Amino acid sequence: MKQEGIKILVKNSKAHYNYFLSDFLECGIELRGTEIKSLRHNGASLNDSYVIFTNGEAFILNMHIAPYDKGNIFNHDPLRTRKLLLHKMEIIRLRQKAEEKSFAIVPTKIYLKHGLVKVEIALGKGKKHYDKREAIKARDDKRMIDRVIKNNGRGD
Repeated sequence: MKQEGIKILVKNSKAHYNYFLSDFLECGIELRGTEIKSLRHNGASLNDSYVIFTNGEAFILNMHIAPYDKGNIFNHDPLRTRKLLLHKMEIIRLRQKAEEKSFAIVPTKIYLKHGLVKVEIALGKGKKHYDKREAIKARDDKRMIDRVIKNNGRGD
């Protein structure tokens, strides 16, 4: 998907399945040398990643960025902790919401916006098992309806 200078690099599909997401927020991320090249070649994963707060700063944990093929000695640790670039008031607001309502803060996607890497994070409330079954049922029903509409539209 490319619109207005935005190119999505990685989506966290598990986040929508495991959490009720709200309060989406765009932030920058601090990357080292070959990480940006690896990201541009779609070498990343957001599965099981989450955001923590320490010393008034936000960090993303368990985000995997594959080592760059041509990076040799300059490659990075794939699972290193990376700093998120947020304003102080945004960090305070997110931290308060996460603590008072016991939300998790999860990254939902990584994208390029006018040449800069951005991460979209959201507050997530964990889904129960029955909520996940309802999501699967709704997705299957939508697929079935789309399939029927497509087949009826052919004019057989």
